Amino acid sequence: MSSSPSPRRSTVAASATDANLVAAAAGGDRGAFAELYRRHLDSVYGRLTRVIGPTAELDDLVQQIFLDVYRALGRFRGDAAFSTFLHRIVLNVACEHLERRHRARGRNEPLEARQVEALIAPGASPEQRARQREELACLFALLEGLSPKRRAAFVLVAIECMPLEEAAALLEANPAAIKQRVLEARRELARALERAPEQESP
Repeated sequence: MSSSPSPRRSTVAASATDANLVAAAAGGDRGAFAELYRRHLDSVYGRLTRVIGPTAELDDLVQQIFLDVYRALGRFRGDAAFSTFLHRIVLNVACEHLERRHRARGRNEPLEARQVEALIAPGASPEQRARQREELACLFALLEGLSPKRRAAFVLVAIECMPLEEAAALLEANPAAIKQRVLEARRELARALERAPEQESP
């Protein structure tokens, strides 16, 4: 499992539900897990990028997420959607990565150009793309000042426009706690924006 799952033929059809694929994969059908990987890779990659920002470690973290998912398949009971189960792991890995980065003082690392480009709206003109690249660089620089928990809550609720209840389910917290994290993140970001002109002046 050190690389993407083997595309070995599965006994489960590609049109099967996630729950059926999970059951087959938990029983040793690697082709079924490969189908889950294919089906959910883009959403995992997108959410991880929005939470931690473009980084050279992104691909390795995506592989770690799917390895963690594979190991945890036996714990999936179907009381929530597989996508919820999956993205709880995405956010756990993201927060752990941010904690390590903060402890190592590895802030403001260079943005990975190809990953920034993936976040830009398709069909944008060259001028629009340049403006969006600048805005994304500014956004991720500001987000670096937030704690991992506040950052994850802010990205889900304020950037992805996810309902509080859904964000709380993914972050395994109650909606009131998520609302408080988002409010605190907004206050921190507002203070950072107020300080920004002072930092730019000689």
